[in-house]
Amino acid sequence: MAAEHNVAGHRVPSSGQWISTTGGRIAPSGEAWLEAVYWFYKYGPYAAARPHGPKKFGDTTLRMAKAIAHLTECRPSIGNLVKWLSISERTAKYHLSMLRESGLLTYRSKGTRVSGVGGRASEFVRTIPQVFDDAAGLRTGPSYRLIRAVHGFSPEKTTLLQELHAAARPPRRKKRTKRSDRRSVKTPSAPSSCTPMVVGTSSSSTAGALHSPSESKLASGHDKSPAPKKPIRRKLNTTGRRYQLAAELIQQVGWLHRAAVPRIAWIVRHVADAGWSTAEVIALIGLEAPARRVHRPSGFLANRIKGAHLLYATAAQRTAMVDHWRDSRHAEHDRHAEWWESDCRRPASRAVAREVDAAFAQLQQQLAPAAEERDLAVGDDGLVDLEQLTRDEIIELRAAALKDPALVRATVRACGENYARRLFTTALVNQAQRLTGLGRTVVHSWRPA
Repeated sequence: MAAEHNVAGHRVPSSGQWISTTGGRIAPSGEAWLEAVYWFYKYGPYAAARPHGPKKFGDTTLRMAKAIAHLTECRPSIGNLVKWLSISERTAKYHLSMLRESGLLTYRSKGTRVSGVGGRASEFVRTIPQVFDDAAGLRTGPSYRLIRAVHGFSPEKTTLLQELHAAARPPRRKKRTKRSDRRSVKTPSAPSSCTPMVVGTSSSSTAGALHSPSESKLASGHDKSPAPKKPIRRKLNTTGRRYQLAAELIQQVGWLHRAAVPRIAWIVRHVADAGWSTAEVIALIGLEAPARRVHRPSGFLANRIKGAHLLYATAAQRTAMVDHWRDSRHAEHDRHAEWWESDCRRPASRAVAREVDAAFAQLQQQLAPAAEERDLAVGDDGLVDLEQLTRDEIIELRAAALKDPALVRATVRACGENYARRLFTTALVNQAQRLTGLGRTVVHSWRPA
């Protein structure tokens, strides 16, 4: 059976070990990622090319993968791996590089040392290479969040998928039962406590399975699960409703992301007590023209919602206000700006900050209009005809877009996606959109060939 699934010569080069250049897909869960790791371990399509160290996946690689699969933020430092697995630093580096070269780990940001702060570990994304999807018979399609998503599988690969799912699933703990021959021990009566004690603990959770389903169960129709118990929802009191509304506003309104929940809960106490929803508060804030810069978010919010619970006293009035806000030009502008703009932070390292400033200065210098520029004809749609540009001008624009994906996003926002794909190629636009989906932009040093 090993010969059936074996794929010889699979090794990802260093240029393909970044999230912007990887050919794999992002794993939807740690369990789905472990299935791919077990497939590499058992059927061995990867072999290291270095003359020393381990060549193929082994038991240490599996132990390291299990530790990485449970990380919420995949930033496994070498020191932590050495402490968790009781191995040497060189062994940890060997097996970490094997996971990268097989396509199972992809760089999101590479570790470095920041002056005055200390070393920063590399951050990875758990990815599943295309060679595993082909061997397991998984059918994938485009996905904005996961690069590709699984839509089905080949029935003849069911045995392999069940084998991998059983290997990746954590072992179940045995339920403790009371022994029938245990003697009852009488204890002296203790004074009653005001707080009731919790008894009858169990290793199983009453909330049901919290992990994502295995890819071997997708579209199979054979996965049967018992009827889930209906969760008991506690009704929020007045204070809980205020805190819930404040937390939702901080999460959805960009300029409130650093505000304190108790302070915002006190500010929105009147509208929360009146039964306002988060969408209604956001619509009220957006009725007026948005501020260019919010210096005190809590004070700005208090000024916008002052007396609103008296002005919009009924649910019908609030519904009409939300409909008006959604149809207004301000709401359209806010949604467009929220989609394309990102929160860029200045790097903590001075050397990296100087490199970023130099890259942006070079980009602005290339985009600055020269005195001897010629006038380009503009069509009926207000866009410049790309056929008027010379070959050298197009090469310079694409090189600038390769350095800074913000140029591609600005072109899409101003001229449309089709126009940007004609100017910068489909590959550059897809790469810029992929980086936008990750919520960050990584600027690398670029030198012309």
